[in-house]
Amino acid sequence: MARWRRRSYYYYDSYFPRSVPREAKGGIKAQSKKGGFGQSWWAKRWIAVLESFNIGARLGRGRSYARQGQVLNIHIDKGEVTAQVQGSRPKPYQVKIKVKTLSPANWAKLAKVFSQQAIFAAKLLAGEMPDNIEDAFKAARLSLFPSALRDLETDCSCPDWSNPCKHIAAVYYLLGEEFDRDPFLILRMRGIERETLIALLGEQTAKKGKKAVSQEAAASAEAAPPAVSQPRPEPLPADPAAFWNRPSSEDVGISDAVIPPVAAALVKRLGKFPFWRGEEDFLPTLEDIYRRASQTGLNTFLGEQPTPSVTTASGK
Repeated sequence: MARWRRRSYYYYDSYFPRSVPREAKGGIKAQSKKGGFGQSWWAKRWIAVLESFNIGARLGRGRSYARQGQVLNIHIDKGEVTAQVQGSRPKPYQVKIKVKTLSPANWAKLAKVFSQQAIFAAKLLAGEMPDNIEDAFKAARLSLFPSALRDLETDCSCPDWSNPCKHIAAVYYLLGEEFDRDPFLILRMRGIERETLIALLGEQTAKKGKKAVSQEAAASAEAAPPAVSQPRPEPLPADPAAFWNRPSSEDVGISDAVIPPVAAALVKRLGKFPFWRGEEDFLPTLEDIYRRASQTGLNTFLGEQPTPSVTTASGK
C-alpha cells in the first residue's frame, strides 16, 4: 500500500545510488532542452514550489527524466494529478500529486473580487490568465498556489523515501511547461473549471447590475415601448461549400490566389499540443509544412511545374 509522504528529513543518496532508467518509448518530452522550465510567471511559480523543498540532486535527475521522456502519461483532475514514470524497474512507477482544493464558498468569494475589475472577466473569456490574479486571491485571503506544505501531498511507488523523489520532480517540471500552454489547469487543480468560474463571474455581474438600477430607471424601463424581437438565426447549411462561403470557380481570378500572410494560422489558434511527445516542436514543424504546402498549392493553381533536378552521367 502506498504511503503518503509530506516531508522526508533524511535523504538516501548513499542507500539509493544513481540508477539508469529503462528506455521509455512514446513518453512525454520536455520542450526545454536546457535551462529552466516554463516561460510564464505562473509556470515559474509552480516550479518554485518544487525547488523550495531542497531535495538536492533529485532536482537534476527529475529534469533529466522530463527531458528524456521517462514520464509516460499525466492526467490532471480537480485536486489531483496522476502520472506514470518509467524508472529502472520494468514496471513504471505510479505518481500522485494531491493539491488542496478551494471550497465553493471560497470560489464565490473570489468571483466577487474578480467582478470588481472588468479586465478579469475579459481576459478569462479570451482564454488568458490575468497577470495580477494573485492579487485578487490575496484580497480574498486565499492563494492561487499551495501556500503551505499541508496544501500539497505527493506519493510515488518507487523505493526512494525522499519526498519528492526524482519521478515526482519530473512530473512537476512537465506540469510547469503544460501550464504555459493552458494556465487554467492550475484552476482545475484548485477545484474549478474555467467555464464554471466565468459563470460565477456572470452571476456577480448580474447582481451588481440589479443593485445599480434605481427606481426611476426601473419606472422608465416599464414605460418604454417593447423591444423589437430579433429574427431567429437561420440554420447552418448542410452543403460544405455553402457553409464556408466558397465562391464559385467563375468568381475566382488569378489575382485572388495568394499565400496566407501567416502560416498555420488556424492551428496556432488552438495553441500548443498538450504534453507533446514528438522529437520536434509541434507548432514550428506544422508552420513549415503549411508554408511549403501553400507555395506548392499556388504553383499548381498558376499551372507552374517544379523545375526537375538535372542528373549528370555520374549520377550527381
